[in-house]
Amino acid sequence: MGYYLGVDLGGSKTHIVIANEKGVAVGFGESGGGNHQSVGYDGMYTALQTALADALKSATLKAAQIRAAGFGIAGYDWPSEKGMMTGVIDRLGLGVPYELVNDTIPGLVAGAEEGWGVGVVSGTGCNCRGWDREHQREGRVTGYGIMMGEAAGGTELAYRAMQLVGFEWMQRGPKTALTQVFINATGAKDMEDLLEGYTEGRYQAKAEVAPFIFEVARQGDMVAQDLIRWAGQELGEMAISVIHQLDFEQLEFDVVLSGSMFEGGPALVDPMRETIQKVAPGARMVRLDVPPVVGAVLIGMEKDGIKSNPALRKSLADSVQVVMQAGNAQQL
Repeated sequence: MGYYLGVDLGGSKTHIVIANEKGVAVGFGESGGGNHQSVGYDGMYTALQTALADALKSATLKAAQIRAAGFGIAGYDWPSEKGMMTGVIDRLGLGVPYELVNDTIPGLVAGAEEGWGVGVVSGTGCNCRGWDREHQREGRVTGYGIMMGEAAGGTELAYRAMQLVGFEWMQRGPKTALTQVFINATGAKDMEDLLEGYTEGRYQAKAEVAPFIFEVARQGDMVAQDLIRWAGQELGEMAISVIHQLDFEQLEFDVVLSGSMFEGGPALVDPMRETIQKVAPGARMVRLDVPPVVGAVLIGMEKDGIKSNPALRKSLADSVQVVMQAGNAQQL
């Protein structure tokens, strides 16, 4: 029986799953973050090696029994990085065919009914990528958030919220409960101390305030409500850019939503949907409800000629949840 490896390497954790050709997960391994932008390429290798050893041990398999693999790698942003990435992966000694993609793609493959469409990530940061039906063409944004005007993850939401607090102080905008959110989060004495400290670098607008922004919006703060609507529209605009790149405007396809920001529910998702469907009426919003590593395994299986189908995806999703729970995995 053939076995397939799926890797979801992120900034805070690395998950590896081994599954058989029937879509039954038989092994799981976990380690810390491996994004080379944070830990370097040696750190990336260490994260992969540790998780791989755990996965092989839990599956009671040897590396030689793996037939193919799919790697979703955070920090794989540009084609020029492929050489360094493959160099790290080849050090693992698997010696099998594998597909290397940005870590946004496995979530798309795992969540979309037919394994293609557009994937939008909104957590601490944000990203958006798409794959066509044949997995031959990829659409993308840069993934560099504020620097490139791409929004909105929690970081961009907090950044914009602080601007609105500044607008209140200078009387350019209305009063808002967002001010107290940041005073509480930073320990500032008052609004002026908050703004002085923020502009001088003593205080920061961090993504961790995002849940509190959603809460004051639910309590009726109009500024916060408008801010979340803006975030949804911005996420929609990111998706539209990928839709244009892949000529999806007239197609029916899934837009897979992953990341903690989407826990905000309709306040964020509805304006996103409205924005996207003005350009692509056939787009369907789908919340990712399985670990992205499911998609990485499917990508590995495709590399060996096994095409995904709903039954295979369901079997894999169900069994991955079981092996991850058995390993007490951090399911992010």
